[in-house]
Amino acid sequence: MNLERSTSLRALLLAIAVLMNGSAVAADLRIAFFETDATPPVGSPLAYKQMERAAAPLSCRGVVLAGDGLPVVLCALDWIGIANEGYEAWRRGLAEAAGTIPERVSVHTLHQHDAPVCDFTANDLLAEHGLGGVLFDPLFARETIHRAAESLRASMDHLQTVTHIGTGQAKVEKVASNRRILGADGKVAHVRWTATTDPAVAAAPEGTIDPHVKLISFWGKNGPLGILSYYATHPQSYYLTGIANPDFPGMARNIRQHTTEILQIHFNGAGGNIGAGKWNDGSHENRAVLAYRLAEGMKKAWAATTREPITASALGWRVLPVALPARGTLNEADLEAKIRDRNAPIAERTEAACSLAWLRRCQRGDTIDLTCLELGRVRILSLPGECVIEYQLAAQAFQPDLFVAVGGYTDYAPGYVCLEEHYSQGGYEDSPAASRVTPQVEGALMPAIRALLQPSGPK
Repeated sequence: MNLERSTSLRALLLAIAVLMNGSAVAADLRIAFFETDATPPVGSPLAYKQMERAAAPLSCRGVVLAGDGLPVVLCALDWIGIANEGYEAWRRGLAEAAGTIPERVSVHTLHQHDAPVCDFTANDLLAEHGLGGVLFDPLFARETIHRAAESLRASMDHLQTVTHIGTGQAKVEKVASNRRILGADGKVAHVRWTATTDPAVAAAPEGTIDPHVKLISFWGKNGPLGILSYYATHPQSYYLTGIANPDFPGMARNIRQHTTEILQIHFNGAGGNIGAGKWNDGSHENRAVLAYRLAEGMKKAWAATTREPITASALGWRVLPVALPARGTLNEADLEAKIRDRNAPIAERTEAACSLAWLRRCQRGDTIDLTCLELGRVRILSLPGECVIEYQLAAQAFQPDLFVAVGGYTDYAPGYVCLEEHYSQGGYEDSPAASRVTPQVEGALMPAIRALLQPSGPK
């Protein structure tokens, strides 16, 4: 049986299960986990430098949930970002393997900086000028999609019944801090980078953050089956080394998985304007310190976990396509000229290709899918680009009686997604070099988040 027929058969059988709503199979919430190595080969491009070696493996991990409908897939990778056709290729590959549709797949990166990017659209634009493979290794990326899909496909033969869902959260001490430090005039006076060497800038208040790490766990009759964790911050302790590594969030995840012996999948939240800069001067030993602090928060959240029974009827999936407005400074002719310019630095030409890919999508009227997974009183909201923390805090405030976790860094194409007021305050996140959307993005995104979290929101 070929792959297409096998996938179609699985989807048909799942649809039949939906119609047989009274059956024991349809009543059970079932779960499977998949995992594959996502470490690129030596010599391939990382986000900012060619890879010399790997300090630790980069991971691709995911979960499949099957209930009264087609399966839902959540996936997290130790890469800096996946954009444009790269993101759609990931969704298609995992959807086909799970017997579902791409709209029911959400793929996230943790945004480590000594890690690869994936954007097939930008690579094709660069390849027209002899620069194919300069931004990232497209063959390796497609091989990783294939391996992840095969791991997922194999996991579907081992779906387990979920009897309970667990939730817990705890404060993480001395990791996150806001990067935008405002002066008395309301403008950004300092950008507190993820490594901050200026003592005065480091000493400024931590600012607006979400201090909590959230854990969502799945339990079967014999105990815990797997854990999802969510925490919002840029993940860098130090970078630009050419040494691939999962940095401190990946280390914290690995520490906890080793300790609990339970598979853990970690997601970065809306951490666009959040970093460890208040607590981190870039010293190499700080990587382990930050990892330990985050792992301690995860440990406390695990200890605080409470459980509730759950069945397939508690599983819901909402999708809302949203058009995010392209920044007016993006000019198609200028970007095309920059890509062609053989005298321009490679970094400028690759950045132009990424921006052109996004601009053309916007010109076509393409949308980005915002998604929300419902599991009883749990909501898992997935957001694109590098959304600032205020979107995450707003989502939680919209439904304060629910357990709302936010995963950022789905489609990386828009770059930073700020609040409207940020674009008049200066700084880095709202600059033309960082954000490919207009100040009106808040007016498009915030209502969509509210709608997804409403009981009567889009299905």
